Amino acid sequence: MTATRMCHRVEITGADAVLEVGEDQSILDAALRANAWIPHSCTQGTCGTCKLKVLSGSVDHGDSPEYTLTATERAGGLALACMAKPCSDLVVEPTGAVDDGVPHHPLRDFVGEVIELSDIAAGTRRLVVELDEEMTFNAGQYCELLVPGAAVGRQYSMANPPSERRCLEFHVKLSPGGLATEGWIFGSLSVGDRIDLRGPLGQFHIVHPQSEPAILVGGGTGLAPLKSIVRHALDNDLVPEMFLYHGGRRQEDLYDVEFFTDLAARHDHFHYRPALSEETWTGATGLVTDVVLADFSSCKGLSAFLCGPPAMIEAAVKSLKRRRMAPRRIFREEFTVAAVAAR
Repeated sequence: MTATRMCHRVEITGADAVLEVGEDQSILDAALRANAWIPHSCTQGTCGTCKLKVLSGSVDHGDSPEYTLTATERAGGLALACMAKPCSDLVVEPTGAVDDGVPHHPLRDFVGEVIELSDIAAGTRRLVVELDEEMTFNAGQYCELLVPGAAVGRQYSMANPPSERRCLEFHVKLSPGGLATEGWIFGSLSVGDRIDLRGPLGQFHIVHPQSEPAILVGGGTGLAPLKSIVRHALDNDLVPEMFLYHGGRRQEDLYDVEFFTDLAARHDHFHYRPALSEETWTGATGLVTDVVLADFSSCKGLSAFLCGPPAMIEAAVKSLKRRRMAPRRIFREEFTVAAVAAR
């Protein structure tokens, strides 16, 4: 006799959505699969962007970290949608805007075949997966790749534009001892293997045309979503002028240099400037944020898309604000190592 899986009714106020959420399913997962938008970023409980107010009912907070959901917040009825699972029927209210004017694509499970797995920089691989069916997404979003034999997933941004719906490109940095990297993508994974993934996820993206020029700053594999954004923006004439900066320590850390150099040669309004912090060469030398500061005496009237490690993001935000860029026009995506985020 098969046991019946228990579900709870969850009403999301402001989104006009009523969901059936499984006992082992997070509120965010159920909402996104039903195409009911809840603001979110990391989906791992480490960023706090998916907080919601529990108006009635009770939830299991699971592994919600104290630093993103304090005891006081829990006592006040707040929960992380990506971590919380219903213990009863619920009425919840997102703390962020549920209608941001951006097209949202339902979260779905996908299966695909690895068609490329190549080393492109020091400790960095390009992974290309051909899906069995198309995925719609916004330029800049990411997927969660499910590690075989483990009940965990790891997040990687798509580097391809949304026009390429069947073949997804990911840039993966080796993390010593990493379950997904050293133990899989840099270990046992091979071309021809079948993998499971889910997506799309995240709210770092470009969708609508904008009137102001944009500065894009990527550190390491933070280049991946920026590559998607650049290609999509150029194909659809979304940004009047773009300045892409890619930071690395040494030349061996840079990749896709020829691709972006050629792109800049073919588009007068796209500019590419890689920078190295630990090696003198013919290009820009220094921290990538310092290179940006040297190039722009004022950033007033511009926007920015930032992606990379937290320290780079923090430095870039401070630098751009110092140059008078409006904070609301600074969009960011932090790349963190899974083990660090868990701590």
